[in-house]
Amino acid sequence: MSTALVLIDANNFYASCEAVLDPAVVGRPLVVLSNNDGCIVSRSAEARALGIPMGSPVFKLRRQLERHGVIVRSSNYGLYADMSQRLMASLEAWVEELEIYSIDEAFGVLHRPAAGGDLTAWGEALRQRVWRQLGLPVAVGIAPTKVLAKLANRIAKRDPAWRDRGVFDLGSMADPDPWLAATAVEDVWGIGRQLSRWCRLRGIADARALRDMPAAELRRRCGVVGLRLQQELQGRRCLPLAAVAPAKRETCVSRSFSTPVSSAAALKEAIATYLCRGAEKLRRQQQRAAALTVFVRSSPFDGTAFYANAATVSLPLPSNDTAVLLAAALPLAERLFRPHKSLRKAGVILQELTPITLLQHHLLLPQTPEQQRRREALMAVVDGLNQRYGSGTVQWAACGLDPSWRMRRRYLSRAATTRLADIPVARA
Repeated sequence: MSTALVLIDANNFYASCEAVLDPAVVGRPLVVLSNNDGCIVSRSAEARALGIPMGSPVFKLRRQLERHGVIVRSSNYGLYADMSQRLMASLEAWVEELEIYSIDEAFGVLHRPAAGGDLTAWGEALRQRVWRQLGLPVAVGIAPTKVLAKLANRIAKRDPAWRDRGVFDLGSMADPDPWLAATAVEDVWGIGRQLSRWCRLRGIADARALRDMPAAELRRRCGVVGLRLQQELQGRRCLPLAAVAPAKRETCVSRSFSTPVSSAAALKEAIATYLCRGAEKLRRQQQRAAALTVFVRSSPFDGTAFYANAATVSLPLPSNDTAVLLAAALPLAERLFRPHKSLRKAGVILQELTPITLLQHHLLLPQTPEQQRRREALMAVVDGLNQRYGSGTVQWAACGLDPSWRMRRRYLSRAATTRLADIPVARA
């Protein structure tokens, strides 16, 4: 019995999450905007059919959106993260191993019932189950390798003959060559802009041609990475499934400000807010940071001299305690501030991450084991309250109260899966 790889990908994930909690937008064109309501980052199928381009600044499309009655939503990251967790938990019951690749897609391992056995029915059952449980549409691509599974998933989404079923099993096709030939080289997973241009200049225009080109020529250009990609296209599995995500080496939290920051107090509030979020991530990842960097920059387009700067500090001992990290970060923010510079972006990078277990019973800890346990319990309670009742339910005073620089989200929808106050109420 042979194995196959499957790529399960949620369609128009952000837009689909909005439709799950608001039946009024189902079947209507909808777009989701990036930070500070800047650019379009997700579109419903109806919005795509209207020709609304992805990545365009929303102010340039305002008239087109109004003319077609397009619904506009700000990015609701709390909702999307929660729906992603629910989606991945649902998928775990359907595959032997699961690799969470991004917020809306995952690879899995399947066993074919027989040589060449078709898994389309299995994929259709999975799609129906996810739709019943979560109301999310997904596409399923099945193939012998990761690169081919990506290609199969693309066919399941876009090919008119398979789009309605939403499942395509490339491994069950007697001859995969027509499907590879119909896939432009730019659409092969792992082919970037420069490599696709290099291929085009040599007459390599599609996935089949890339699969069949001389391996030595590809290796001279791309090294072993290019050879692995080619072998994946040939059906030889070279990219293993990462069932356990590798430990992060850095954690970064940064945002562009909705309005320019021109005071040291406002900058310190922003840095404190980002650092608190980073500390939550560290605790969730079961890691501590031994160093941190604070960075700031102005806008390169406002007609003034561009300013960008960063400062780094090492901690005596690795920590994920918010108070310890704040004490180290806030002096850096004050050092980077310039009174004559209006800042448009800032962030915090937590570095030199180590597993949380390495500090147990450390002799140089300034706290007793009992004090350390109490601090860890306090952080766990704060994280639990924010997770249950919504981000910011409990926050540090250094973060300020409703600052003007906070990310602009004028079209924010409810977060009914993560905030009790947003749960719809049915009245008789």
